[in-house]
Amino acid sequence: MRLYWKYFAMHLKSAMQFKASFFMMLVGQFLVSFSVFLGIHFMYLRFPTVKGYSYQDSLLCFAVILLSFSIAEIFVRGFDAFAGMLANGEFDRILVRPRNEILQVLCSKIAFTRIGRVVQAIAMFLYVVATSEISWGVKQILTVIFMVIGGSGLFAAMFILYAALCFFTTESLEFMNIFTDGAREYGKYPIDIYGKKVLWICTFLVPYTLVQYYPFLYLTGRRNEWWLMFLPFLALLFLVPAFAFWKYGVRHFKSTGS
Repeated sequence: MRLYWKYFAMHLKSAMQFKASFFMMLVGQFLVSFSVFLGIHFMYLRFPTVKGYSYQDSLLCFAVILLSFSIAEIFVRGFDAFAGMLANGEFDRILVRPRNEILQVLCSKIAFTRIGRVVQAIAMFLYVVATSEISWGVKQILTVIFMVIGGSGLFAAMFILYAALCFFTTESLEFMNIFTDGAREYGKYPIDIYGKKVLWICTFLVPYTLVQYYPFLYLTGRRNEWWLMFLPFLALLFLVPAFAFWKYGVRHFKSTGS
């Protein structure tokens, strides 16, 4: 961990060398996700509910997914940009260094500009706290915290899988954005509005519902089973096959010769 925090401080100092550029990019990231918020806002100006869900319900779902995705992007950005490391031969250098390759890829890039999205997610959540009919107690607060932890871990696992596939394709596969950027987009509503097939896929294949839909039902009082608040921890198990596939890719890695 000491080495990680040294990398963290190094990236932060590097970002602060060009403060104006950094803050402009931070604002730009805020505005990119803000356009998605406007889509939700205008939808509810036209329709009072979407499949029985209120404006605050959708903002709560979107805030959880956006915050989880943004945290994963800040700290696991190195895996998202891994294809470039393979192409330019940087991963060859990583393998000959006396440190774990996962740590080195993890520390290769920390995207502080994504804090702009974090700010928006927190602002939406505070609005929901102030205006929704949810009775906020210890269980409700813990549920939200568990949702964010589980969601961050799940998106991190998706970035690791995204990087591991590059061992066999050399270039990044754009279809994987369906499960990362796409999830951020369709996560702005409770997942069951997309139909039973999508709900099944997002429960048993890529378990987004474990960090959004089912804990959300408990949070809003639509279901009363207490164990629903702990489902996000099951989503963290998705990290196990992600790391296993990464290790499989490392064992079969062949240099690009760059």
